[in-house]
Amino acid sequence: MDFASAGYDVDDAFAANELFQDSGWTDGLPIVPPTEKLVGAFLESARLTPGDVVGIEPVRRRRLTAEKVAIAAVMAGCRPEYMPVVLAVVRALCDTAYGLHGVSASTGGSAPFIVVNGPIRNTIGMNATHNAFGNGSRANATIGRTTRLIILNVLHGVPGGLDRSTLGHPGKFTYCVAEDEDGSPWTPLSIERGVPARASAVTVLAALGPHQVLNEWTRDPREILDTYVGAIRGNMLTYSIWAGNYAMVIGRQNRDVFAAAGWSKKDIREYVHERAWVKRGDWASVGKAAVVGKDPDRVHTALRTPDDLLVVSAGGPAGGFGAIIPPWLGAKSLAVTMRIEEKP
Repeated sequence: MDFASAGYDVDDAFAANELFQDSGWTDGLPIVPPTEKLVGAFLESARLTPGDVVGIEPVRRRRLTAEKVAIAAVMAGCRPEYMPVVLAVVRALCDTAYGLHGVSASTGGSAPFIVVNGPIRNTIGMNATHNAFGNGSRANATIGRTTRLIILNVLHGVPGGLDRSTLGHPGKFTYCVAEDEDGSPWTPLSIERGVPARASAVTVLAALGPHQVLNEWTRDPREILDTYVGAIRGNMLTYSIWAGNYAMVIGRQNRDVFAAAGWSKKDIREYVHERAWVKRGDWASVGKAAVVGKDPDRVHTALRTPDDLLVVSAGGPAGGFGAIIPPWLGAKSLAVTMRIEEKP
């Protein structure tokens, strides 16, 4: 294969890591050296040539070639069979609705939150249950990490350079989970968003870190949802009041309560849309009286419509836990769902 990227001769993997660290080509963690052999194997598994364009960042018109994507996937520690997921994520990031340049350059410090649906999540060994947002799954960790390495090295999203995040959050290392379709009574997220049944897909949202919630003291779905809504309202008052996509990740114990009561994802979305709102005057209660303005009774909803809420089944079986994942900045960036193209 003819590669466009520069090649370097180093003594061993340790020297390669030192080169990449010193050159600012990594996220601070060790990498797998992207040798020609490994990068070629990843491209062959995806049936792509180095120059094939996977996506184009819409604002600066940066071309994300298959070669650059494969290099990042190797560096992150992926296996070749993860490439269909990685490629779908890159295509989603390049959708204009996602707003890749804005979310990458903002002081707000969001990260791509990735949800994987369909048969491929089991084929490549993704985790959707215990410690769903944490360590333990190579596929979860490395697919999410690949996106950061692409943003860093292809789009030059370097902290203090293009990346102006004031704080950032740990999801900027990796932020990827599979939906627990096998342990859920509900329609998978991808099917709700238009992907055919039995097809695999990714949904990507520019998001803040997860806000974990707990309610295991009731069997009333409304009371459980009021706990989640409290986290949404808190985000509206202390971070951003603007409506957009929120993700609600529901663990198994809370899911069982909803299922026993006959509640669907649609029921959850409609209840949250009705309840998740604040008035501008509420800003004064958190020290933001200066921005209340002349209409303190104006109501702001967290969601533009019920469908703005992404309801995701994930997490271990014990404990009434869930999480609210807020958007970067309302509808300035929207969730994008992309079907995964699997080669026979």
